Amino acid sequence: MAARTSFLTTANGAYYQRDVPKENEELTHTGPGTPCGEYLRRFWQPVALSRELKDLPVAVKIMDEELVVFRDKSGRVGVLQLHCSHRGTSLEYGIVSERGIRCCYHGWLFDVDGSILETPGEPPESTLKERLYHGAYPAREFGGLVFAYLGPPDKKPAFPMYDWYDQPGYNLYSPGKTLYPCNWLQIIENDMDPVHTTFLHARVSGPQQFSKSFLEIGTLDWMETPIGMIYMHSRRLGDLVFVRMNDNILPNGAQAAPAAKAGLKEGSELSLGPLWGVPVDDNHTMKFRIRHHRDGEEPSYEVSPVISGERTYEEKQRKPDDYEAQTGQRSIAVHDLEHLVTTDKGVIMFRRQIRNGIQAVQRGEDPMGICRKEGEAIATYCSNTVLRVPPAPTPEADRELLYGTGRRLAESYLKTPPAAVNRNRAAGNGH
Repeated sequence: MAARTSFLTTANGAYYQRDVPKENEELTHTGPGTPCGEYLRRFWQPVALSRELKDLPVAVKIMDEELVVFRDKSGRVGVLQLHCSHRGTSLEYGIVSERGIRCCYHGWLFDVDGSILETPGEPPESTLKERLYHGAYPAREFGGLVFAYLGPPDKKPAFPMYDWYDQPGYNLYSPGKTLYPCNWLQIIENDMDPVHTTFLHARVSGPQQFSKSFLEIGTLDWMETPIGMIYMHSRRLGDLVFVRMNDNILPNGAQAAPAAKAGLKEGSELSLGPLWGVPVDDNHTMKFRIRHHRDGEEPSYEVSPVISGERTYEEKQRKPDDYEAQTGQRSIAVHDLEHLVTTDKGVIMFRRQIRNGIQAVQRGEDPMGICRKEGEAIATYCSNTVLRVPPAPTPEADRELLYGTGRRLAESYLKTPPAAVNRNRAAGNGH
């Protein structure tokens, strides 16, 4: 890591801070063989949308690896290295076959696991196809996405099944994907920064709206979970306390609770659904999402211009959102130029978790968050919860009450996750 630049203490002193240090390569570089790249490869990663796979293959880049994704005519999904093992032609021009994909150049046919099924032009007695495999990764379709495991074959984990997925009366789908021209880390760590929602997402005009004090924001707290970490943002609403919790799901997943305050009534509502920030390369990230839609209703595949960044420059300047704030940190944020403060505790914790995961992999251990039991429901903790908690007699005491309410709620959810609480409530069992 580069040495931290000097703390600037001079007005009009930009001249003394013109040099930009290198990025934190340990956490931001994700190509093959890099510490973070090998860490991220220990987890299943989304690589494409299911609905993209029609009669043509799809070329993708994931963590600086060029791949081709396809569904053969028998319905199986394959994720192969992009360039043909024979003479290097891109398989994005390949022919999707009944079984596997055939190279357009000389007709070699590759199965979804990399087996070579045919080598046209070779003599009948050739044993090449019995001795050689094309590079392939395990693939799986789920929730409208294609996932691949890009790590060591002997370390492949079970496919994670989060409890959020199973909600009676709903089906899963993916509304789309969005390319961000920035590093993966600054996208995912954003979800452990609750203060930005008060300012960036205020959707109001006038500088006076941005002078909120720390007390007006409410209380903030962070806690580790078995799958990563959550924040607790607790706010006073008369006799009610509104606690918003967002998940970070290691290594590069997140869940955000709806922005609405659960209708300002007692009870809770669950996550909007998980998202993943998957590195394309060190300077670009593809964000994938899974959402629910009701039985009998058509899913919505529209991605808003705010989410996708597809707005005019003036619109972005007047109402910047996550896309602008995250890509505006440079294509790779420079940590040595940051001045982290109290409200950045969640960002600090998350970066430490990533560093710990990298070190676990380097020691030959499973990093935190790895699933080893196929089909097991993995608890998540993202939710909005409104509780009836009358105010304390003084602002200072009420602040402590807010803080304690958020922490106690989080501790209770670690024992009985929000999805289970909602199921119990729906069944009339209370909590």
